[in-house]
This record gives sequence, structure tokens and C-alpha cells, in this order.
Amino acid sequence: MAQEKIIAGIDPGTSIMGYGILEVKSGSVSIMSMGIVDLRKCPDHYIKLKSVFDATTKLLEQFNPDELAIEAPFFGKNVQSMLKLGRAQGAAIAAALQRSIPIFEYAPRKIKLAITGNGNASKEQVAEILKQILKFQKIPKNLDATDGVAAALCHHFNHAPNKKSSYKSWTEFISKNPDRLK
Repeated sequence: MAQEKIIAGIDPGTSIMGYGILEVKSGSVSIMSMGIVDLRKCPDHYIKLKSVFDATTKLLEQFNPDELAIEAPFFGKNVQSMLKLGRAQGAAIAAALQRSIPIFEYAPRKIKLAITGNGNASKEQVAEILKQILKFQKIPKNLDATDGVAAALCHHFNHAPNKKSSYKSWTEFISKNPDRLK
């Protein structure tokens, strides 16, 4: 029997933090919750960090996940933005550490690759694939929520029991799984 667990996914941010909570049961994955924490009204960066910590702590207390998958900061042109993003990530990590939850970090490109097969996929493409895989009805307005879900699902894909594929090519997979296409 496959291992049962709950995986929390966090897309840290200094304006908006996305999160997703997945349940793995009997080899299948379902979404328990997804959403955002809007930090735009926080008066300064340090209050935002406290809000990230508090919101993450609340999520961890509510869903009691076994593992936390978090998106790593990516290197951009603006070093100050990257530093602030790293601090937000650190606040979320500290909340998980306080509860002794194992933490797994994934680069944005790796997450996109795991979900869509394309490391350069757009947020919209990731959200659409997640909608199909996890069978939720509506893509949220703010795609930071689906980014949190994507981090959790990427972690699941990277740590799921290794099953040897019986397909020799994508063409064979598609012909045997027409219901998986849209």
C-alpha cells in the first residue's frame, strides 16, 4: 500500500504568498486547500515577514502536513527583490522548522518542468495542467495559489515510489490514455 501523507506547498512572496495543501492516499493525490496570503497592505517589510511566518504557522497547524515543499528564490535582475524574497522564504521555512516538518526546496524551473514538462512554462500553463491533474473546477484568480500547489505536486512527483513505465513512447502513452488529453 502506498504511503499516506499531506504535503504543503509554499510559493513565498513579499506581496502575495501562495499555498497549496495536497493529500496523498492510496497512490492518488487530491487537493485539500489552496489560496493566497495577501501581504500588500502590510506597512513594512518586517511586518510582511511576520505575516508570512504567522500565516505559514496557521496553515501548518490547520493541516498538519508531513512535509513542506517550497519554491526557491530565483535570480533576477533586481538583487533587492531577490533578497526580500529570500527573507520571505526564510520566514516560511522557520515556521516549518518550529514544527519539525521536513523541508524540500525546488527551483521554479524544476517545478514547471515537473508539472508541464517545460521548464519555461507560464503560470497559466502550470495552472491549467494542475486543474486537469487534480480535477479542480476553477483556476483561482491569483496564480500564486496554483504555484503553491505546483510546489507540493512537484515534491510528490520527485518522491513518489518509482514506477517503471510500460510505455515505449509518448505516442503509445497518448493512444492508451486518450482521456488524459484535453
